Amino acid sequence: MSNAQDLRLVIVLPVPLSVEPDDEEVAEVERSRILRMALLEAGFNVVATLPGDRFLPERIAQIQPDMIVVDAESQGRDILEHVVMATREERRPIVMFSDDEDTSHVRRAIAAGVSAYVASGVPSERIKPVIEVAMARFEQEEKLRRELADAKNQLEERKVVDRAKGLLMTRQGLSEQEAYARLRKAAMDKGIKLSEVAQRLIDAADLLG
Repeated sequence: MSNAQDLRLVIVLPVPLSVEPDDEEVAEVERSRILRMALLEAGFNVVATLPGDRFLPERIAQIQPDMIVVDAESQGRDILEHVVMATREERRPIVMFSDDEDTSHVRRAIAAGVSAYVASGVPSERIKPVIEVAMARFEQEEKLRRELADAKNQLEERKVVDRAKGLLMTRQGLSEQEAYARLRKAAMDKGIKLSEVAQRLIDAADLLG
């Protein structure tokens, strides 16, 4: 697992205050200040604090942080939508702090890609393990995602090779072993993958009819 304290963190906050902020907005500012101080005191590298508005994806793309920490209360859903958009092309771990303990909202956040959802505000004394667990979970999910993608690619490549073998067996009267040996030799001679040779054969056969 990556050393969590070496991570470059970005904090995403509710949109800026209105001209005449009400008590709720003032409370959100104080809450955000507490979150930032807790992260800094725990030794984390907070590289930016950004508003959760429609420009967030562009700012995230410019900064390229390792993790996104979201402070969301009344505007949690809107902020989450912008964060998800910002991580659609390049996945990043997301930690969300919120006072919203609605189970359906928690499930929706996790389904959207949040690695850790803390529904009890900002736990200053537990913020380091929260970040570390979120990073570990994200890395495990990414590993499983890569393994699944690799397995899917291998299955597709096997199908292509099997189809190419079938063409050689049908059109040139080769056995399955002979067809495979011919494909393998062509791949070795050309220095390319077996599936690429197979796909070229299939493309040529489709072109000639």
